[in-house]
Amino acid sequence: MASCYFVPIPTSSHLISADLSKKFKIPKLIHTKKRYDGSKVTAFYGLKTPPYELDALEPYMSKRAINRHWGEYHRNFIEGLNRQLEKDDILYGYTLDELVKVTYNNGNPLPEFNNAAEVWNHDFFWESMQPGGGDMPTPGLFQQIEKDFGSFTNFRESFIGASLTLFGSGWVWLVLKREEKRLEIVKTSNAICPIVWDDIPIINLDLWEHAYYTDYRNDRAKYVDVFMDHLVSWNAATERMKRAEAFVNLGEPKIPIA
Repeated sequence: MASCYFVPIPTSSHLISADLSKKFKIPKLIHTKKRYDGSKVTAFYGLKTPPYELDALEPYMSKRAINRHWGEYHRNFIEGLNRQLEKDDILYGYTLDELVKVTYNNGNPLPEFNNAAEVWNHDFFWESMQPGGGDMPTPGLFQQIEKDFGSFTNFRESFIGASLTLFGSGWVWLVLKREEKRLEIVKTSNAICPIVWDDIPIINLDLWEHAYYTDYRNDRAKYVDVFMDHLVSWNAATERMKRAEAFVNLGEPKIPIA
């Protein structure tokens, strides 16, 4: 189910500066009651399903692993976030992107940040994979990677190296840096998401142990190799790059190249 929300009855609020709201272009919030058959209706963020059947990534990611990861851990983040939002009226009506940015609070996260960011990260992660993934990027994206990393081999080694050297739990991302106008590999700890720094994520890899324990036990290296060789969706990455070019002028090559 796609993310959705109605605006419920206000209960309390956070102090969020006008400057921060202006920076992230947060819309004004309107607090209203929604009723149906005399009962109050409240709907918050929903659990999005992956864009493929839960067994579609086998044998590289099992249905059992996805059921546990998506059906339990991801669901827990959604439910935890919704419980927090029941207590705080000022955050109702935000898109998930806005919610992540404003609760990051310039590096002093509000209580809702971890759950909001983990929901965002997981939604993005499921869409960073596809059945029959891996292989090589489409031509335009491939040329951009070669331009920014020297070669696809360099990129692959750097992505794997970042994944294996991330301390503790977190995420590894391929992002487009707006100011530098180049692709870069970024490591984040725990729930941190690069959109809080205004980067544009292209792909990500979940490196919390729950992401790979079921299928790979403690073998993070094997999990990362399998992701790069058989799971990563270069189709999704290309579409994200095409959208990113609306905001960042990369020059040549254009994405995609026919």
